[in-house]
Amino acid sequence: MLQLVGPDGGDGGRGGDIYFKVDKDKNTLIDFRYNKKFKATNGENGGAAKCTGKSGEDLYIGVPIGTIIKDEKTGKVIADLSKPDQVECVLKGGRGGKGNQHFATATRQAPRFSQDGEPGEEKEVILELKLLADVGLLGFPNVGKSTFLSTVTDARPKIANYQFTTLEPNLGVVKAKDGSSFVIADIPGIIEGASEGVGLGLQFLRHVERTRLLLHLIDVSGMEGRNPVEDFKIINKELSEYSKKLATRKQIIVATKADIANEELFNELKNLAKEKNMEIFKISSSTKEGVEELLDYVSKILKTLPKEELYETQEKMVYTLEDDKDEFTITREGNEFIVTGKAVEALIRKINIDDNESMYFMHKSLENLGIEEALKKEGIKVGDIVKILNYEFEWDE
Repeated sequence: MLQLVGPDGGDGGRGGDIYFKVDKDKNTLIDFRYNKKFKATNGENGGAAKCTGKSGEDLYIGVPIGTIIKDEKTGKVIADLSKPDQVECVLKGGRGGKGNQHFATATRQAPRFSQDGEPGEEKEVILELKLLADVGLLGFPNVGKSTFLSTVTDARPKIANYQFTTLEPNLGVVKAKDGSSFVIADIPGIIEGASEGVGLGLQFLRHVERTRLLLHLIDVSGMEGRNPVEDFKIINKELSEYSKKLATRKQIIVATKADIANEELFNELKNLAKEKNMEIFKISSSTKEGVEELLDYVSKILKTLPKEELYETQEKMVYTLEDDKDEFTITREGNEFIVTGKAVEALIRKINIDDNESMYFMHKSLENLGIEEALKKEGIKVGDIVKILNYEFEWDE
């Protein structure tokens, strides 16, 4: 006894997705200097007896908290990993192909073609690490920021008496008397022209963006020959030119080196603070003068400041293959008609041009997408060429 066996080709497995996830053990992006290409695994082919192929394994890439992922071509933000254990899908794997079982009809009971799977998405991205801290220490180099940080936290930044500056921000945790705690960051010294990229200015200013409160440390000793009021104006000008929003961030003036203060310079700064309606504290990290009062006030102020997302995440630019659109574009060059569009290009990649039934399926699909009608409206004639991807077809009625 003979028994007809219908089509039983299984579907292919989908390709793996690529995710970025926050890794609490990572603090820098240094690893990406040496490894710049990442690829999730492919899905496996479908098998007989309608067996679906195994899907590719997803790839998870660990990054430090505070990492911004941008599309290299558009510059737009794809993901903002600013929360502990956050995971974001950045690239979708290709959809698996369809076995011949899907193309059986009453008149085509044993189709000899199937559909290839979609290629996975490829993208070049830029990784940028932004600082996450409650309080940022702002000021010119050598005003006492590192000394202050080492005094109020367990952080041990390098401290030296020179006009150059540290390249990386230092973080420390301050424990207030009321039991609360907050993260404080020593932002590398900003110099005049930083907003225009002088030195490493733009890198420094990016770190300031994520702080909720700024402590503007200004040396009132006069030992460096600087004027505190002028220093205040210069740095706030840099903040304003870099970001209007950053210029309005809550700021407290901290007059440093009180133990060797020039009272005339301090009074000038005090008058400026009054004029700007800003709080001012006079401290000495060496003698601890005024330090406790400042920290108590900072702890109090932080409770009134919202923990907003200080970096505005733009619309995600991730294209998911499941969301194919039917839109297409026809461009005419003489007797050649070039058809482009996600759906039609995905269709062509699935076609076996050496199989008549597969080509018939393609023609029906082009008709359903409205492409044949659109070509006729564009004035296509017998013998004209239709180009889709790398394929050329001769038009025939």
